[in-house]
Amino acid sequence: MNTVRPPAVAGMFYPAAAPELARDVGVLLADAESAARGKPVPKAIIAPHAGYIYSGPVAATVYARLAPVRGKVTRVVLLGPVHRVPVRGLALPGVAVLATPLGNIDIDAAAVATLSALPQVTVSPAAHALEHSLEVHLPFLQTVLEKFSVVPLAVGDATADEVAQVLDAVWGGAETLIVVSSDLSHYLSYNEAQAIDRATAQAILDLRTDISHEQACGGTPVNGLVLTARRRGLTPQLLDLRNSGDTAGDRKRVVGYGAFAFYETPHVH
Repeated sequence: MNTVRPPAVAGMFYPAAAPELARDVGVLLADAESAARGKPVPKAIIAPHAGYIYSGPVAATVYARLAPVRGKVTRVVLLGPVHRVPVRGLALPGVAVLATPLGNIDIDAAAVATLSALPQVTVSPAAHALEHSLEVHLPFLQTVLEKFSVVPLAVGDATADEVAQVLDAVWGGAETLIVVSSDLSHYLSYNEAQAIDRATAQAILDLRTDISHEQACGGTPVNGLVLTARRRGLTPQLLDLRNSGDTAGDRKRVVGYGAFAFYETPHVH
């Protein structure tokens, strides 16, 4: 069995050279820093997973909120949708380490052992091999946090309740951050996308669990997180809502991106 999952989209979604990647992520975070300063730290976030020129500025708005817990968060539970290989339930990669140009991240073996008891959790190296939805978050996490382990779950066909059950099993305390990876609408015109994405963002803020895959490619993990947030009394906040027409693409066919934070304490603003 391979013990390392190498990066699949370095050089495509983000730079393959470590110095260039570190610089790009640093610039994105620096641009978002002033808006994040002095704000509360989320327990869970939703962030997009496109190429950094498209969705990086939106992801940075929520990653910048993590600066105060650098050195305190030591485990990240990362859920993203499968784009290439279908999966029933939620799949672990069956490796010990995830690699990026910025270095290696250990997979949390204790969490893997805990989750292996759940029937909806499987192991699928194939589902992870070429999947970008988890990978693109790792350089952001490596930049904003210090040493941490990761629990990477590729989410396929699952109910919101099945996802919530997994989140509950590894929810942890202040040491654990939950990250859900999702883009919003795909390939609509700029104005159409804005209207649909606003409605989707409102549904997430209303803690509705009926987000479709047309609204968000990560609808399944989003619904699971929202269900968990509802049960645990988390407060959601929308930090950024843009699309590729706002960042780096044309406006004829755009992809929507949102950044959301979920707080365990009621004082959000």
